[in-house]
Amino acid sequence: MEEKTASEALVPLFKLDRLLNQDQGGRRITLLGSIDNKPALLTAERAAFPSDTKTLAAFHNCLSNVKNLGTNDIYHWYLASGGQGEHSPPDLKLNLIHPCTEKHIKKYSPQGVRMVTETPEIYRNNVRPYIAKQRDEGRLDWVFNILEGRKEQKDIIYRDPGQEDAKDEAFLLTPDLNWDRKTLTSLHLLAIVERRDIWSLRDLKRSHVVWLKHMREKILEATVKKYPEIEKDQVKLYMHYQPTFYHLHIHVVHIMLEPTSTQAIGKAFGLENLISQLVTMSGGPDAGMADVSLTYVLGDAHDLWLEVFQPLKTGLKG
Repeated sequence: MEEKTASEALVPLFKLDRLLNQDQGGRRITLLGSIDNKPALLTAERAAFPSDTKTLAAFHNCLSNVKNLGTNDIYHWYLASGGQGEHSPPDLKLNLIHPCTEKHIKKYSPQGVRMVTETPEIYRNNVRPYIAKQRDEGRLDWVFNILEGRKEQKDIIYRDPGQEDAKDEAFLLTPDLNWDRKTLTSLHLLAIVERRDIWSLRDLKRSHVVWLKHMREKILEATVKKYPEIEKDQVKLYMHYQPTFYHLHIHVVHIMLEPTSTQAIGKAFGLENLISQLVTMSGGPDAGMADVSLTYVLGDAHDLWLEVFQPLKTGLKG
């Protein structure tokens, strides 16, 4: 007991020299300092959230200093404090979806995953009609709100109007709603194209190579200009397949961002690799990603698994 008490008494004696490291998206820090004039390292990591229903039911009432960062359609995001003091620093990033749909509930629920191979035929006959249906159901309203100037305009970091003879190449760069907008090592931006005829990387063709290279260079230039602490070779660009929404966009993240399943093989396709694949692809300017087989990960609650790939696996779909 005496040893435990003596150990606990050390922490208040810690005197900070400097922040040594910050990782896991800012959730863990290592401080260099001293105790009794002897060097000391103190690492602090946020504890896991409680999982019991009683505690969670009161969770939202324990928040203070809730500050809205933005609202677009059904999506809202905030910074908040877990402490009750008036001057407690914001230590939580909140995302609210209201009203949410059954698809949202599936997306955020734990589920198993499957590796699937999507051939050009499966894409053409099954997946593209599915994508068209998603677009027709108004799931892109929040994207069009940004592109058409109704929402999030003050957040736009860069807007490229396209060349005089290629206005359809316009795009903009804006923070991803999951980024806290202050922790640079967890930087997450989205480059969203303005044209509406390219739904995913499947629509990219050899004729788009010059445009993709132009976007890559402009995205990197705009990112390091806005955040001068970051260099171009510390930025990673990729696209998702299947993406969360079917309107072409590029994820722009700090290379030190904690890798999750959204950056893993089978989900993230590097922009540079896509450009290289298009350049070396045989065929004319209309040859493209719709002509190749793609292997990727699907959750086993995803509609494409339930409606397309599982029936194909069990022989119920020809």
